[in-house]
Amino acid sequence: MSGLAGLLAGHVAPGAYRWHAAYAVSDVRHTVELAGHRFAHLDGAGVEAVPDLHDALATALGFPDYYGNNLDALHDCLRDVPDGLVLLWDAWGALARAEPRVFGVVVDLLAERLSVLLRGPGPELDLPSLD
Repeated sequence: MSGLAGLLAGHVAPGAYRWHAAYAVSDVRHTVELAGHRFAHLDGAGVEAVPDLHDALATALGFPDYYGNNLDALHDCLRDVPDGLVLLWDAWGALARAEPRVFGVVVDLLAERLSVLLRGPGPELDLPSLD
């Protein structure tokens, strides 16, 4: 988990990254939490439309019931996400292909507030690799 270790140690700046490691979610969670960070997992399997994305984000990030399911509400709720959170987003590719503009905006919003690890196949993105 060397790339992840660099992120957790502060040698790599928080942001959005492609990550190709095949570790179990439980192992990633353990590593992240052992380093003193918070962990969230978004399983993007079946998330191909914007409403599904907002439901998945709300669940993964523990947003309140009044979350508005739109980009403005996402921006607002991200302010309450604790510092140091690492979001492992598996199976992101289908949404990125179906809704490229919204996907890009969401990744940008998330990367302003937390570390996002996009894992799994998907379209080419202008993001650095954490590998």
